[in-house]
Amino acid sequence: MSATEHRAPEAAPDPSRPYTLPGVSMSALLASCEAARAVSTPPRTPDRTAPAGPVAHPEAA
Repeated sequence: MSATEHRAPEAAPDPSRPYTLPGVSMSALLASCEAARAVSTPPRTPDRTAPAGPVAHPEAA
C-alpha cells in the first residue's frame, strides 16, 4: 500500500452482537442452521419392549 492510498478504518465491534463473523451474513447463518436442523435426527425414544433391569448373559449359567 502506498502512502497516498487510504484504507477505511475498521469498524469497532458491536457489543450487542458478540458472535459475528466477517463475511458471514445473518441470512446465510440462519440458512445453515435451518439446513442442519432439517437433516438432524430427533433423539430416539426408549425401546418399550426392552427388559427394565440388567439382563444376564445366556452363557453365564
